[in-house]
Amino acid sequence: MSASLTCHSLSFTWPDGTVVLEELDAAFGPGRTGLVGLNGSGKSTLLKLIAGELTPTEGTVKVSGEVGRLPQTVTLDTALRVDEALGIAGKRAALHAIEAGDAAEEHFETVGDDWDVEERALATLGELGLGHIGLDRTVGEVSGGESVMLRLAALLLSRPDVLLLDEPTNNLDLYARRRLYTAVENWQGVLIVVSHDRELLDLVDQIADLRPGGIHWYGGNYTAYEEALAVEQEAAERMVRAAESDLRKQKRELTEAQVKLARRRRYGQKMWEQKREPKIVMGARKRAAQVSAGKHRIMHEEKLAEARERLDDAVEAVRDDDEIRVDLPFTSVPPGRQVLTLMDLEPVYGARVKGLDLRGPERVALIGRNGAGKTTLLRTIAGELAPVSGEATAHVPLRFLPQRLDVLDPELTVAENVARFAPGATNNRVRARLARFLFRGARADQQASTLSGGERFRATLAALMLAEPAPQLLMLDEPTNNLDMTSVRQLTTALESFEGALVVASHDLPFLESIGITRWLMMEGGELKEITPEAVGYSA
Repeated sequence: MSASLTCHSLSFTWPDGTVVLEELDAAFGPGRTGLVGLNGSGKSTLLKLIAGELTPTEGTVKVSGEVGRLPQTVTLDTALRVDEALGIAGKRAALHAIEAGDAAEEHFETVGDDWDVEERALATLGELGLGHIGLDRTVGEVSGGESVMLRLAALLLSRPDVLLLDEPTNNLDLYARRRLYTAVENWQGVLIVVSHDRELLDLVDQIADLRPGGIHWYGGNYTAYEEALAVEQEAAERMVRAAESDLRKQKRELTEAQVKLARRRRYGQKMWEQKREPKIVMGARKRAAQVSAGKHRIMHEEKLAEARERLDDAVEAVRDDDEIRVDLPFTSVPPGRQVLTLMDLEPVYGARVKGLDLRGPERVALIGRNGAGKTTLLRTIAGELAPVSGEATAHVPLRFLPQRLDVLDPELTVAENVARFAPGATNNRVRARLARFLFRGARADQQASTLSGGERFRATLAALMLAEPAPQLLMLDEPTNNLDMTSVRQLTTALESFEGALVVASHDLPFLESIGITRWLMMEGGELKEITPEAVGYSA
């Protein structure tokens, strides 16, 4: 019997009353499904409900088979041995005891039919690029990216019928991502993946778009979904234009009807005053005219109300994918202008930089394996960490967007946070600029602590971009982590219009390609070296 899962009238509300999911019906069968939706739409919550880690407020989740979930943030006990993290330590110990001549019955019961568990574990580690760590090292000896792959290895070894992956490529370098892609391609059961990684989503069989009111299904991968969405959007926009035209027509007809009725009333009043007909006849005619006028008015008002409703429905069908606009004149850097100089720079960890110059509006990608020291280098350039030796000199105003997004004060509103970075700006100026980052009206007064992941990112980006003096060098550390695809598109648009210099540390090749990288730097083997785009599989 093939694995499957169904959600029936599934609802979930947090204790503070925030509704996340409401009467959701969905069914997932064998195959790979990409679960997409805006930040805060409930994707991660849905995966936790399916995995049994949260209890529905109402409704049910029914799963045939075992469920395994890879969470967004993987936390493993650093004291665990690798075989313990993989969940095979007991079977492995029993196997070794039997091989040493201990024929106790409990050892055979522990092993069951899984006599090749150790070989399978080593093979799985090898397939995920972890063959070098073995089974006896501790989790504390592996990097953050390796711990994610180790958790995935544990899931693959347990052979769940339903595999749930929540932003699995976060913190994975390019090499680990490609191993993950292979594992996803080879998966045979039910697989649901939440991700902003376009390459990963292009490996799925169908897309489930989680929106208010339910899931919308699209056959094919993410590219096919975008194409279908574009057709939908075009049709929805046509419907809006048709509904607007109908609304104008109904308003015009209502006005014309009111004019006609007013003429009839004036004519009737004139006849009454001149008494040209018997009083009883005129009274009957007046009452009939009033009834007719009432019906006529109600009919046109109903038509107008229906036209308004059709327009509201049509507008609702058009997705709100507003773009961030960053037309800030003082961020521009002329070609050839010296922007950044690194001289014999040795950060506290990572690659030593003998010498590096950035000039003009260059767009630099900083890549390398997990743990190579990319974040340390950016923090050193930003002045957050003191170098062991050497110096980093920024010749233009610089701003750094960290992975942690801890730039904002959670107790202040979005507008107040931006004002901190631009103390000379008036409140009106701050709000006018915030509107360009999609914080309009009351949205600018939201407390930072209440923002969703995508909103928090936009607010942080706004605070840095709108700072005074305006940044002419912007450094970003894994900016697409935990962003939904709409937020990634908004970030791409913002960076396309930014006229300063960029340094971006990222493993997300499609994103790097979309922002027009002009120079590639790789941290490897304790060195920072320039490489060609082809060396990382980038199509320049």
